[in-house]
Amino acid sequence: MSHSASPNCLDCPNRRGPLPGCCQLDELGRVAGNKISQVYQKGQAIFSAGSATLGMHCVRQGRIKVARVGGDGKEQIVRLVKGGDVLGYHSLLTEKCYSTSAVALDDCVVCFVPRADFLRLVQSNVQFSMSLMQLMAQGLGEAEERMLHLAYKPVRERLAGALLLLQRTYHDGAAAPFTISLSRDDLAALVGTAKETATRLLSEFKAEGIIDTRGSRITLLAPNRLEQISSLYD
Repeated sequence: MSHSASPNCLDCPNRRGPLPGCCQLDELGRVAGNKISQVYQKGQAIFSAGSATLGMHCVRQGRIKVARVGGDGKEQIVRLVKGGDVLGYHSLLTEKCYSTSAVALDDCVVCFVPRADFLRLVQSNVQFSMSLMQLMAQGLGEAEERMLHLAYKPVRERLAGALLLLQRTYHDGAAAPFTISLSRDDLAALVGTAKETATRLLSEFKAEGIIDTRGSRITLLAPNRLEQISSLYD
């Protein structure tokens, strides 16, 4: 991790996001004056499970995984994060240590907003508080859906759904087929299966012409087919 010149919140490409979009210019000015911008390289932790929650993290750019380790020692990715997303607000509001870890999937720029500034916005800005509640409700709904999928969907269907989730989260809108570099370990942790199983099923999808793979790179050639597979048990 390294520090960088703190970007101006008013010039941020995510200025109109759910939380910053609710802030007045003077509020953004106070946040910009106190926040710290940090650069994380691929594989570095933004925060770790069990550590104290000292503030909110605003992702300016990059891809991040939020994961937890179960009692069996296996990692489970519970959320994918991109530029414009925020992290850490749940632990801040509950005044608990982080229950998950956030790790950079590629080089990232993340701005850290101290706890006092975050709480000041919650207490003084009704729109900010409402948007925060909406984010928490959305997160709860997504967590419930993941639990149902893990309980009832076969691994092949879950893998198809995970590939589509990656596309929805990180697709930049280009006309070319969506391509992403992701380790097999991370893909397995996202699906909730063993690495060997994820690798075998990827090979099946490739043989069927649904995807293409080159090393860690995965290209979705037939998203519609993945939609059909992922929804077989809906």
